[in-house]
Amino acid sequence: MSTALLTDHYELTMLQAALRSGAAHRRAVFEVFARHLPGGRRYGVVAGTGRVLDELERFRFGDEELTFLREQEVVDESTLAFLADYRFSGNVYGYREGDLYFPASPIMIVEGTFAEAVLLETLTLSILNHDCAIASAASRMSNAAGKRPLIEMGSRRTHEYAAPAAARAAYIAGFASTSNLMAGRLYGVPTAGTAAHAFTLLHDSERDAFEAQIATLGAGTTLLVDTYDVEQAVRTAVGLAGNKLGAVRIDSGDLAAAAQEVRELLDSLGAFDTRIVVTSDLDEYAIAALAAAPVDGYGVGTSLVTGSGVPTAALVYKLVARETATGRLEAVAKRSVGKPSRGGRKEAYRLLDPHGHVETELITTGGIVPEGGIPLLHELVRDGEVIGREPLSAARDRHAEVIALLPQEALHLGRGYAAIPTEFA
Repeated sequence: MSTALLTDHYELTMLQAALRSGAAHRRAVFEVFARHLPGGRRYGVVAGTGRVLDELERFRFGDEELTFLREQEVVDESTLAFLADYRFSGNVYGYREGDLYFPASPIMIVEGTFAEAVLLETLTLSILNHDCAIASAASRMSNAAGKRPLIEMGSRRTHEYAAPAAARAAYIAGFASTSNLMAGRLYGVPTAGTAAHAFTLLHDSERDAFEAQIATLGAGTTLLVDTYDVEQAVRTAVGLAGNKLGAVRIDSGDLAAAAQEVRELLDSLGAFDTRIVVTSDLDEYAIAALAAAPVDGYGVGTSLVTGSGVPTAALVYKLVARETATGRLEAVAKRSVGKPSRGGRKEAYRLLDPHGHVETELITTGGIVPEGGIPLLHELVRDGEVIGREPLSAARDRHAEVIALLPQEALHLGRGYAAIPTEFA
């Protein structure tokens, strides 16, 4: 399906006017960056790049799209003729998925003619703003959870097409699995799921429900034990599955106190290896508060798919260089009060301190290559052809690696400044 209409009206009106003025075919460089990290976060996580590349390949104006634009009188006939032949033939560079970003990090750079590149603004931002926000929240949750696994289960709390994208972003940032099957099909994210309260309520007794689930999924399944009475449910569960019972799930009440009581009960019944999974409106703060509780895993829904209160990454897509009438590429930047940008085609490097921890994000415009600097921008699209795809597992591994390089204060959940400074050269 074409993604060409996943854009704002004004992109096309700018295109029409630029075609008329003759500036549409001038070379242009656009940059995606955040002026600040919203929510007082210490770092952001890059996610969505792979989805941008996928949608870029489907960004075509076919007969249906052109007919709609003509009937709605969005643009004139000469612009429609241009759109009919539209194919992005430029270059795209970007930070790899799973990497970190900080204020002013140029996480994606789009080079092409103005006409080609301006049309990609809305689509690019809608993907990156969503996915980076989810991944940034998921990373904080993963850090709070430590080695305990997290399952993403927020599909019912977000748009149906946002759900698999959120699951993908969460997996990059450390979540172990998702409840969303489309995320499994599209992106290979591991899926998991057992039963809800409705399954227990359907049966004549909790015992009947547990028997049916164990007969279907085996004793290693996870049984939901808070539909009626938690203590009685645990006793019933262990009585049916014995010490092979995989896990019990608690979805209500004081989770820390309930987990402690359930752990003691399980142990008294000989189910020493049965795990305890907790759900119920968890976010990174609730997860951190459960660090000392005998919990073995977490299920996170609403807070994850809404970015834990920060549903956008505040990314913008700005023109930073354009071709002059004489054919020279010159830096440009807006000077709006409160919304300045820095002109010029940029490179980005990460500098480490003598102990191997991240120290500085260095942004250059003059071709400077710092000694020991780790280059952050990689070629994603060359002459219109996608060349920068990578497995989702690579992004997941990368995130684990870069998080380990951050100073300890970067992992604090309280509001604060960016973990490392961004410097310009």
